[in-house]
Amino acid sequence: MQAQWWKRIFLGNAMDVDMDATGRILVSPELRKAAGISKDAVLLGMGSHFELWDAATYAAQEAEQMKGEMPDVFKDFSF
Repeated sequence: MQAQWWKRIFLGNAMDVDMDATGRILVSPELRKAAGISKDAVLLGMGSHFELWDAATYAAQEAEQMKGEMPDVFKDFSF
């Protein structure tokens, strides 16, 4: 049940945004701060959802993960 409360905390802070004339959206300063996005961002398509990362944080996390072996569960992964 604790996970359900965390979902409420995170998803309850969602907000509707409008696209500008070129199809861009503005992420509010509050959400950028909560997500740790300082300047550049990376938008990742993750199947049924998207993830928005601070670009430097994502690059560091990706580099760290690439140092290790691919988990066995992904050895035969295909799209």
